[in-house]
Amino acid sequence: MDLLTPYQLRQQIKTGQFQGQTSGLASGYVQCNMAIVPQSSAAEFLLFCQRNAKACPLVAVSEPGQFLLPELGLDLDLRTDLPSYRVFKQGELVDEVLDIRALWRDDLVSFLIGCSFSFEEALLAAGLEIRHISEGKNVPMYNTQLACVSAGRFSGNMVVSMRPMKPADAIRAIQICSRFPAVHGAPVHFGDPQAIGISDIRSPDYGEAVSIKPGEVPVFWACGVTPQAVIKQAKPDFCISHSPGHMLVTDLLNSSLASF
Repeated sequence: MDLLTPYQLRQQIKTGQFQGQTSGLASGYVQCNMAIVPQSSAAEFLLFCQRNAKACPLVAVSEPGQFLLPELGLDLDLRTDLPSYRVFKQGELVDEVLDIRALWRDDLVSFLIGCSFSFEEALLAAGLEIRHISEGKNVPMYNTQLACVSAGRFSGNMVVSMRPMKPADAIRAIQICSRFPAVHGAPVHFGDPQAIGISDIRSPDYGEAVSIKPGEVPVFWACGVTPQAVIKQAKPDFCISHSPGHMLVTDLLNSSLASF
């Protein structure tokens, strides 16, 4: 599966042949979180993303009703090309589906947000282990007490993803990820989870728990699931997001996002 091009992977997703999480797939290419909101909420949500670029680094924003984004990939369709979608009404999760064509509306605006899966390639290239990849799991993600900057009705706390590392590797990861501000950049915290409001590192709020070996510390990055937590609090009439770990795989190269 990891040898597939982004286009080939999207075709398998489009036809229902692949429905899993996308970490480690289509190496070298940008993956995106997605949030889709009605046009009536789009300006406030755009401002929220701009004010919280660490958690919500924007890769692209659609026009209202636009679902084809050729600048992101060949034959790329936002309604069919993610392995799994979540549907929210009044801020509550009401469904998880494989295709959103039947839900599409002409007033929907799509926000494509950089994903930590993109910088994992650089970490792997430096010889650092990514535990959820080596264990075949979805990355563990946690709600925190790190407050986001509010924008209109959108407010709340940051969600983080976690990768355990030895302290020396954590410092190396900070150096590497600082080159990729468009996909969350450097970690926001490492060490004591309770310092950022995580009471039980063994019980992630999203994704799956991974092993933390003796001598390792948990390293936390801002996560693109943050908008889902914020949307749940804002309670817009309608919203669609990716399911955690089930990203849009684009034709953009990760190297194109490096700042230096």
